[in-house]
Amino acid sequence: MTEEAARGAPDGDPKSDNGIPEEGGHPRRKWANKMEFLFSVAGQIIGFANIWSFPFLCYVNGGGAFFIPYFILLFFCGMPLFVLETALGQYTSEGGVTAWRKICPMFEGLGMASQVLVMYLNIYYIVILAWTIFYLFSSIKSPLPWTTCENWWNTEQCFSTFSVAADPHLTQPDADWSFLHNITTTSDFPDNFSYALDHKLPENEFYTNRVLGMSGDMYLTNVHWDVALCLLIAWIMCYFCVWKGIRSTGKAVYFTVTFPYLLLVILFFRGVTLPGAWEGLKYYLLPDVAMLARPRIWCDAASHVIHSYALSLGVLTSLGSYNKYNNDCYRDCLALCALNSATSVFAGVVVFSFLGFMVQLYDIPIEEFASGGVGMAFISFPKILSSMPVSSFWAVVFFLMILFLGLDTQFVFVESLATSITDMFPHHLRRPHARELLVLVIAVVCFLLGLPLLTDGGIVLFHMVDAYGLSRITLFIIACLETIVIAWVYVLFSSSFWQLKVSNFLISISILLFLFVCLLTSTFPPP
Repeated sequence: MTEEAARGAPDGDPKSDNGIPEEGGHPRRKWANKMEFLFSVAGQIIGFANIWSFPFLCYVNGGGAFFIPYFILLFFCGMPLFVLETALGQYTSEGGVTAWRKICPMFEGLGMASQVLVMYLNIYYIVILAWTIFYLFSSIKSPLPWTTCENWWNTEQCFSTFSVAADPHLTQPDADWSFLHNITTTSDFPDNFSYALDHKLPENEFYTNRVLGMSGDMYLTNVHWDVALCLLIAWIMCYFCVWKGIRSTGKAVYFTVTFPYLLLVILFFRGVTLPGAWEGLKYYLLPDVAMLARPRIWCDAASHVIHSYALSLGVLTSLGSYNKYNNDCYRDCLALCALNSATSVFAGVVVFSFLGFMVQLYDIPIEEFASGGVGMAFISFPKILSSMPVSSFWAVVFFLMILFLGLDTQFVFVESLATSITDMFPHHLRRPHARELLVLVIAVVCFLLGLPLLTDGGIVLFHMVDAYGLSRITLFIIACLETIVIAWVYVLFSSSFWQLKVSNFLISISILLFLFVCLLTSTFPPP
């Protein structure tokens, strides 16, 4: 950093904080207060990864043993990068592209690459919200439509397990749950559960046949317009949260960030009071230290840290650019990192308490229910919720939580893209009503590009974008390059602080090593 930055810039930000117009003759806005920044970043980094990715990674990587590589990589890679990207935006007061143009123009392509990834996210991430809205509307019905095999989308291979736990009398304080120890089979519940798994549960068929509309042809031309309507609703909500820029975004996050926590706490108290909850928590918390010798666990931990903290996307740079020049972003970043990791651990307790209930209820291995990705939210949890008393209520609570967790992440993606584009063309886009039109164009374009994901074969395209568009290798390369640029190309020639150079160098080496491990495990997967 420059000597001016080291002195703390006593005169304040030489641009917006003094009221001097920026390039293009139009002033750049700042957050109204620090809480708006904190809530916006919290909404971005706390999302789907906390609910279904982190618990599943703990399960497949040795339970509590996964905490060791996770926190090591968080402290030595994740948190320094988080501070670096946020401080870069605050220091330059520029978005994800022009910030690099200001400090090192030859590496402006890093910002471009990040915005390409954000564009991918704006197209396919919101599709998950469309599915969530569809499930939310379906949750109002009784019985829940994914609990029976008597619907038009069900096949002959469908079977439904009866749910003795769905008795409303079990919600009474003196309810008798002793039946869990001697469940017998019925004609609806096959004696051999492996046979049942060879067939299709109604939850699977509702997701694959009704929501995804998968067919044998898997064409990308037949759009499912009921789900497309849900996608349109998601984009309308997103648009009106960000159309006025940080003025509207900073206000919307107050609700969209706090409300999911309320619902998560409700689910926590319900989950830990269910029979068998402790059995599920054993799979989550008890460590298998032998897993630490496998490179894959370290690779998964590094990948999760980068994904869950929104690193390498330029989003933190865009949000940080609206901070005042003298804001203590270091303290803010530490608090946000602590909140994100605490949410992941807490969400794991909630998820595995429900999984333990299902294990005891059906007396089957937890492997039959534990799954990662969208399968956790749209197959495993609907099955769990349908096995509980007052299942419609708990389904509404769960999918409302998923909706708001994803919504604030999504509109921050849109905010980041709009900020980066605006800073690239300030003469044209920092004018009255230009911001609203830009966000509208982004919403319409991304909505149209998202329609192929709602076709018969759209799920294949969805997984392709998820696996290759935002691959861990891409994110690792961007993270590595941006650290090297800051540590050596910029700091080396503009600062005399050797401590900062050494620390950033160590971060760069750490990321390079883990990138190398990631490449090895991707090329030569462990047996």
